[in-house]
Amino acid sequence: MRRFASCVLLFTSLMATLPLCAQIASPAQKPAVSRRTLLELDDDLQALASRVGASVVTIEVSGLVPVQDPNTRQTTYIAKEQSVGSGIVVDSDGYILTNAHVVEHSTSVYVLVYRHRSTSAAPAAIEEAERFPAKVAGRDSLTDIALLKVDATGLPTLPFADSDQVHVGQLALAFGSPLGLENTVTMGVVSSTQRQLNSAVPVVYLQTDAAINPGNSGGPLVNIAGEVIGMNTMIASQSGGSEGVGFSIPSNTLRHIYDQLRRQGRVRRGSLGIIARDITPPLANGLGLPLQIGIILEDVMPGSSADRSGLCPGDIIVAVDGKPYADPRALTVVLFQKKVGDNTAFKVLRGRQELTIDVPVTERPGDPESILDPTQSEANIVQKLGIVALGITPSVAQLIPATRLSGGVLVTALTAGGNGAVFGLQPGDVIHALNRTSIDSTEILRKALASLKPGDAVVFSIERGGQLNYLAFTNPE
Repeated sequence: MRRFASCVLLFTSLMATLPLCAQIASPAQKPAVSRRTLLELDDDLQALASRVGASVVTIEVSGLVPVQDPNTRQTTYIAKEQSVGSGIVVDSDGYILTNAHVVEHSTSVYVLVYRHRSTSAAPAAIEEAERFPAKVAGRDSLTDIALLKVDATGLPTLPFADSDQVHVGQLALAFGSPLGLENTVTMGVVSSTQRQLNSAVPVVYLQTDAAINPGNSGGPLVNIAGEVIGMNTMIASQSGGSEGVGFSIPSNTLRHIYDQLRRQGRVRRGSLGIIARDITPPLANGLGLPLQIGIILEDVMPGSSADRSGLCPGDIIVAVDGKPYADPRALTVVLFQKKVGDNTAFKVLRGRQELTIDVPVTERPGDPESILDPTQSEANIVQKLGIVALGITPSVAQLIPATRLSGGVLVTALTAGGNGAVFGLQPGDVIHALNRTSIDSTEILRKALASLKPGDAVVFSIERGGQLNYLAFTNPE
């Protein structure tokens, strides 16, 4: 009660010092202050939208996508598809970041650039667009980031913010082309940071309630300073539309992946060779550990950099690079962001002995998805047979079941409307020979098919499920 009384006395004394006109301001004057503030906010948002929108592009993609067979529910066909996404200009010489899934399976990519985007109600944005063919300069499927290059200069760019400084409740604006509607901006807040959607994948996201819909993918999530804090990537939705749960790749991840894609066209993923898990009371009691919580190494892969550096299974991690960690998932996310060649300082407890062990980050083996993505290029389509094929190189051979004969061409899918099924071919078949010609590449297969005349006998020597078979038919007209 004393606090309330003192507040009343303070308020009374302050009122006594104000001019009489201020004390008895009419109700009509009060909204004027609010209106002026709202108008200023409106002007600021309009200026921000105009400035940021000029660096946001629309991406038109034509490509080949897998289609499920309705009878078997298996992906056995390839069909053409057109889609729309968004992108962020990050270099004035024509470098643009977008999501990898936007350009996945693409055969042609075009970028609509708006150097001077209009924020007025007039539909002038389409007329202002410049259309450029784009090349995929690099793609990383794990983080879902791709880098495009267009032949243009002087493009307006957006700077990156430090996503580690983003906080819950911070205002955020999402830009892009949702549902193909160019020049769209929505506003919300950052709902969560460091959101890990899959415990098996060490990628974290910013969560926002700013409306994100299909077509927003690849567009920026910006702060009120117009800096990129993330790239809009996906939504959690039961209806297929925005339900206020959207996810964006943090800008620090974007910067890290962009640098590698720009320099070498791919991401060199780091690896240490450790398997860690959390310490629970039953685990600690059963093993007689000195700690009831923390992180313990379950395994250290033989021959890995961790093994060569001296880490051992059973080591308890006290700190990494001077920072303590108690959650294995948080540690995994930090290690995931390490670059090849970086050094990682582990402080571990081994029995009663505390050790400091430096472990260099080495390169992880290549991503098999990049090897087995035949729909990235039409060069893998054998039109005459209606198949998508892939030569069995040594790297591909490691990723498929062992074949009885070496070499050959793997049928990865059938094209929609093609004759593959008519000829008896199935996904998973390995073509070893056509008549008496050995087939070791799609180029050799095409040449052998081109040499056939209408009515010629055609015999494929194939391997299916470990069994050798012949497919014989007459070359059609």
